[in-house]
Order: sequence, then C-alpha cells, then structure tokens
Amino acid sequence: MSKKHPVVVVTGSSGAGTSTVKKALESIFHRQKIKPVVIEGDSFHRYDRAEMRQKMTQASQAGVNFSHFGEPANQFEKLEQLFRDYGETGRGQKRFYLHNSEEADSHSERLGVKLSSGEFSPWEDIEPDTDLLFYEGLHGLVKTESVDMTRYVDLKLGVVPVVNLEWIQKIHRDSEERGYSQEEVVDSILRRMPDYVKHITPQFSETDINFQRVATVDTSNPFIARDIPTLDESFVVIRFRQPDIRNTDFTNLLSMISGAFMSRRNTIVVPGGKMGMAVEIILTPIIRDLVQRRNET
Repeated sequence: MSKKHPVVVVTGSSGAGTSTVKKALESIFHRQKIKPVVIEGDSFHRYDRAEMRQKMTQASQAGVNFSHFGEPANQFEKLEQLFRDYGETGRGQKRFYLHNSEEADSHSERLGVKLSSGEFSPWEDIEPDTDLLFYEGLHGLVKTESVDMTRYVDLKLGVVPVVNLEWIQKIHRDSEERGYSQEEVVDSILRRMPDYVKHITPQFSETDINFQRVATVDTSNPFIARDIPTLDESFVVIRFRQPDIRNTDFTNLLSMISGAFMSRRNTIVVPGGKMGMAVEIILTPIIRDLVQRRNET
C-alpha cells in the first residue's frame, strides 16, 4: 500500500455491475479534480481474441477447463507488478484490449499503428503526475501461491450480483448481443465454473466494501428468464469489512438515501435504483482522504 501513490481496485465478474461503480468513481474524480490512471482488467489477459479461441479449442479437445477467469489465461504477475511499481513510484506500464473496431481505430490513430478489433495495443508507459491508479476488472484482488494483489491495494471494492442474477445477465448478453445459443452459453458457464470458484469468488472476502445486487423478482431458474431484472427491481447489499472504515457515518447514509436500512452492524441495504448515488456518497470522502494523505506526504 502507498500513501503517495494510492491504488483503488473495483473487482467483479462479467456483467456484475462494475460499470455502475466505475461511472460513480469517474464522477467523483471529475468533481474532486483528481487525475487517475485507469487500468482495464481485460488488458492483462494473456491471449488476444484469435489466440484465446485457439487455446479454448485445444483445451476442449483435451478435456481441460480453460477460461478467461483462470490463471493460465491471464498475466497475474504483470498486474501485481503494476500495482507494486505504481505504489512505489507512481510509474508503470499499461495497454488496452480492443473490444471493437471503434476502439481499434481510436488507438490506431493515437499511436500511429494499425490495430484491429480483438487485439491488444502495445505496452506503453502510464502518464506522469497522476493522483491514483484505478483498476476495474476480473482479477484486482487475486491471491495465488505466486501473487498477492491485495498487498498493494489501498481501497478494495467488490461488485457482485447473486449468482442466478449473474447467469441471467450472461445468458441474455451472450445470446442477444453475441449470437450464442443458450446451450453454448450454459456450456460456457459450466466450463469456467472451476476458475470462478478458485479465482473470482475468494476476492470478495478481501474487499473493504462489497456491493451485491439482489433481485426482488423470481430468478430461481435463470435459464428460462425472459428478461434481466432492472436496478429498480433489486436491492443492493453493501457490506463494510470494518464497520468504522474511514469513519463511515451510517446514520448519515440512512438519512440521505430514501428506503435504505441496516441489516447488520456493518451492512446497509439500498434500493437498486439508488446504487449509483450510494456509491458516490460512500466513496467520495474515502477517495478524498486517500488523495489528501497523498498530498501531505
């Protein structure tokens, strides 16, 4: 951990709702005039799109589980090195995974090289004089026999829906946006489950604050759900690892967020539609404190 160069991590699986927390943090950075370096978790995958398809085919033929969730498909050591280097010096290297042609064209123009969708941009030095590093992705708090990301993270945030809701989101996204059949999506869920249990779930025991979305409609059979429950059809359970983290004022939170209530001494529940608001109220003083301590060192 570093007072001079703090590292903030938002970790969560695909479709978990990390984008809501990311937007709230971006709003905080803008209002507080904080300059972050933003690190996307996808950029630390080991293989580009074509290589990953080849590796998955080979693994399937060999009867081996292989997924984006697992250690062989990712560069855990390099991500840990970035957290360590940034905390010590405020420096490090990043790159981008190019999800679509628009991203590829943008980075091609910026770097003066030809890049295509599904590839990575070249590694480059992060911009100087940033206030903090902000990571959002799958593996920000991973611990294995060889790496421990948590040693270098100053604020650990988890975003995870209950598992049936997560499956509904994945089934609808992969079926409607990516053209997969339901059978293919279910096979994907089953294939990556060992990696999910080994690498994704344990991270949420490491978080300082965890945001878990729970639907208030029936999700008992995610494989027949016709639509994805909306935020307004959900509650968000916010668990604080330490009830007094950064002197969080629960009474103030309850007064500011209509419909919120305490379920345990370290857990507040808010209506799903108020998730973004809750994130900003909770995290603004914490982020401000991190940056203030940075400026005082």
